Amino acid sequence: MFWTFVATVFCGLGAAGIALGIRAITRKKAPKWIIPVFAGAGMLGYLIYMEYTWFDLKQTQLPDEAVVVSTEKYGAPWRPWAYVVPQVTAFTVLDTNSVTRDNPEQNIVRFSLYRFEQSYTDAVSQKMYLLNCDTRELVPLKGEKSLDTSALRTLSEDDQLLELACGQ
Repeated sequence: MFWTFVATVFCGLGAAGIALGIRAITRKKAPKWIIPVFAGAGMLGYLIYMEYTWFDLKQTQLPDEAVVVSTEKYGAPWRPWAYVVPQVTAFTVLDTNSVTRDNPEQNIVRFSLYRFEQSYTDAVSQKMYLLNCDTRELVPLKGEKSLDTSALRTLSEDDQLLELACGQ
């Protein structure tokens, strides 16, 4: 967060410097108001760039055994450009090293999913899940052994999580 702030300020200063250069080239015929406009546009442009490249940056920081299984894209009223070109604001990662079969006779796997959310300070949450590969039912675990059946959901047949977790 701190370095993002520092980079934003420097982008604003750099854009304001360009505006000062324009004023110097035009022998101060360009209006003075272009300096703060350029500074604001530079800062806003940098922040938009960072929002759209956040997902790619986080993906490059993941280890090889971590596979992205879903992404969430949506806009917000304070980011009207995101309605035109939605940005990834959250994604879920499967740790392929955590996939285990507790009972080889049953087609049930246990694994960890990590959810990354873009915010002022990036949030990461981890949860263990059980997946019945035959019925495609996914249920989170509460603690070591109890199931959170209220959060039970059925995955679609072409779900990437189903393919990765059950295909091992």
